Amino acid sequence: MTAPFFLVESLDISADGVIVVEGAEGRHAVSVRRLTVDEPVLVGNGSGLVASGVVSAASGRDRLEVRVLEVVEHPAPSPQLIVVQALAKGDRGELSVELLTEVGVDSIVPWAASRSIAQWRGEKAERGVLKWQSTAREAAKQSRRAFLPEVRALASTRDVVALIAEVVASGGIALVLHEQAIRRIRSDLLEPVSTVLLVVGPEGGISDVEKASFEQAGAVAVHLGPTVLRTSTAGVVASAIVLAATPRWDG
Repeated sequence: MTAPFFLVESLDISADGVIVVEGAEGRHAVSVRRLTVDEPVLVGNGSGLVASGVVSAASGRDRLEVRVLEVVEHPAPSPQLIVVQALAKGDRGELSVELLTEVGVDSIVPWAASRSIAQWRGEKAERGVLKWQSTAREAAKQSRRAFLPEVRALASTRDVVALIAEVVASGGIALVLHEQAIRRIRSDLLEPVSTVLLVVGPEGGISDVEKASFEQAGAVAVHLGPTVLRTSTAGVVASAIVLAATPRWDG
């Protein structure tokens, strides 16, 4: 069985080689997982550092002590992969965040597209971002990710246009998923680039005005094949294609 993974941002290792996992993570380890002495554990800081070890003590309801056996510092993945994900109805937004995190996306930007059925306004936008961040955190733990993906603030279409221009200006490429596009995602589009930005539309699709604005900012429209995917799955399929076509999945 794969060792459980816990996120501890500070990842302080004591002089005797012990990491203490407390709070919500410690409670999950002790009271939910009921980990016992000598069970294998992974502890990461979400920024590339991952320690492997064994449980040395479990006390109370939320304190786990881990004796560290090895610490690995993972290099930052390159190229960086950013996904602009349009808001989706129901729980499809959280599903997309979960899948994008599991596949390896580095940054997720919630986007209030003109055709998004879901609407985040005022406090709802704050709650929505927090929900997506929580979903990403849990998915990162499940998939044993060394780097916790960033979930950014809610973006307007104008914000997305600015982000596309920024990525393109810095040597990256922006790809807009569109069913009527002629081009597909191919390796010749992706090498060499520092950042890949994917834009995923809502249930009703990206409007002509949005598509034109994105292309004017430097984005390239691409399609994924003969079928039309849901907004909750299109991003992860496109991300997998990108990751497989770049050095990200080498080895």
